[in-house]
Amino acid sequence: MTVKIGLVGTGTVGGGCIDIILNHKEDFKRHLGVDIELARVCSLDSAEAEARGVGHLFTKDFNDIINDPDIDLVIELIGGTGVAHAIVTGALKAGKNVVTANKALMATAGEEIFRLADEAGVEIAFEASVGGGIPIIDPLKHSLISNEISSVLGIVNGTTNYMLTRMDEDGMSYDDVLAEAQAKGFAEADPSADVDGFDAAAKIAILASIAFNSRVVMSDVHTEGIRNIQPIDLATAHDMGYVVKLLAIAHRTPEGIDVRVHPTMIPEEHQMAKVNGVYNAIYVTGDAVGETMFFGEGAGAGPAASAVMGDVLDVSRHITMGIPPIVGCTCTDKLPIVPIDNLQTRYYIRLVVPDRTGVLACAADVFARHDVSLRSVSQEGTRARDAVNLIFVTHTASEANIRAALAELDAMDDMLQAEPTVIRVED
Repeated sequence: MTVKIGLVGTGTVGGGCIDIILNHKEDFKRHLGVDIELARVCSLDSAEAEARGVGHLFTKDFNDIINDPDIDLVIELIGGTGVAHAIVTGALKAGKNVVTANKALMATAGEEIFRLADEAGVEIAFEASVGGGIPIIDPLKHSLISNEISSVLGIVNGTTNYMLTRMDEDGMSYDDVLAEAQAKGFAEADPSADVDGFDAAAKIAILASIAFNSRVVMSDVHTEGIRNIQPIDLATAHDMGYVVKLLAIAHRTPEGIDVRVHPTMIPEEHQMAKVNGVYNAIYVTGDAVGETMFFGEGAGAGPAASAVMGDVLDVSRHITMGIPPIVGCTCTDKLPIVPIDNLQTRYYIRLVVPDRTGVLACAADVFARHDVSLRSVSQEGTRARDAVNLIFVTHTASEANIRAALAELDAMDDMLQAEPTVIRVED
């Protein structure tokens, strides 16, 4: 049996998939007993398809793929939640299996997509939506299925990890390292999805849903980015024995699911602290397996296309052997999302304040009134000699109390000269 494939999206990852199919078709038949054929290719421009020798398969209309009765499997690689939603849902309604790398779509419309796949008796696979070439979706759904997962921690955005690494190792400012990342192609012209944490939020929503068997959507994830991080914060973290990473965090707690994305201090000796540059890592803790870490390149044509094609071959083998979908939606538990205000942890807080007598005492008094106990306080000058950095490290405190104290400080005339930098400490 030949499994016929329709590909939508011929960009970096789509082009990589075309190359893999053309170069390894015979290998797949010999090693896996799977005969796959690229039947149609769709995008807005035929240039990429023509450059890879499949111009004769090109169409501008994705409906030509959805409505083709001979196509068994659709690969969606255009991203976003607009047209991509129509492609994925349309393919499932037409009884076609779907492979996608679309994290935003799975993190916002996953429940609908799984329902449509279940109704049609087909598979939806999305390994490449998290971690690029790192296998994590399949291990959570299969290899670790005997575990009760208690936590998932992830460095899941290569752009911000690269930026924080350069700021840490070379003392570069946020603005300078962002410009460098854009020049190297690691960051988009509009870097918001990466630097504001939205990309990571979509990924941890997917991972938390699978790990905890409960529906988590992107809007459930408290999300903060790295725009306020400066080299002084990274240097101070090292003085404390920590490294700063943009961490995607999901914990199973007695109250429900604690899920968030924000800059985080983690101990220098922790394996996650050693993940630098554009690399990603996902740290999973289960009651039977203990602590495990999945590490590798999180983006790029090769790693992402590898993950996509792994799904394609897996699903194609099921089609060939007549095996129905093995593991569909597992989100049967209805665990509540724990509000961020309930968080209890330690905090690093940097305030830029006027260089005048009484400011430090005033700030310390505000924290005390909101039941925030200070572990240490330090003061460092800034380039503007009329302002200083006040750096506080707290004992364990509640998020609600921290936010209330910062709001009171912000309401004071001429107190805060810049938005406070808040980094939570995970031990």
